[in-house]
This record gives sequence, structure tokens and C-alpha cells, in this order.
Amino acid sequence: MAKAVAVLVALLLVAAASAGGAAAQQCDAAGLAVCAPAIVGGAPPTGACCSSLRAQQGCFCQYARNPAYSRYIKSPAARGALTACGIAIPRC
Repeated sequence: MAKAVAVLVALLLVAAASAGGAAAQQCDAAGLAVCAPAIVGGAPPTGACCSSLRAQQGCFCQYARNPAYSRYIKSPAARGALTACGIAIPRC
């Protein structure tokens, strides 16, 4: 699990560093690192995680289209985190 969290965090940081343009500036995938335990391991999301998910809600489809971490964003654990935070699951 720790390895999976490290991989997710690394992917999010690489994606954030390589993103360009106005839309990418609004979508900061590195901000979702606080949600790694919930998205990767299915742990209950923390308040900080829910806040981050709400702030990035408009970016979910962009993240889901990125092959580097789409499997994390589309995972049942990620859907569970969204539901637990009261956030609608996007239809991309």
C-alpha cells in the first residue's frame, strides 16, 4: 500500500509539473495527494481530502483521461471517496 501511495503521489507531482496552459493552472493534480489513502487504499477521506476534491471537482474528467493516473481516478475507492465527501461522480 505504501508503494502504491508513493506511486500515486509521484504521478500527481509529475503531471502537475508538466501541465501547461490556463486550464492546467486551475487543475493541480498534486493537490490530490492528500487523498492518496482514500483513493489508493479505500480509507475514509479526511476533511482535507474532501476539501481538495471539492476544489478540483471540475478537473476530474481531465485527470481521468490522463493515462498516468486514470486508473486511480476511475477506481472504486475514488468513487467511494467522492460519495463519502458528498460530491457527485462525474460523467466524462
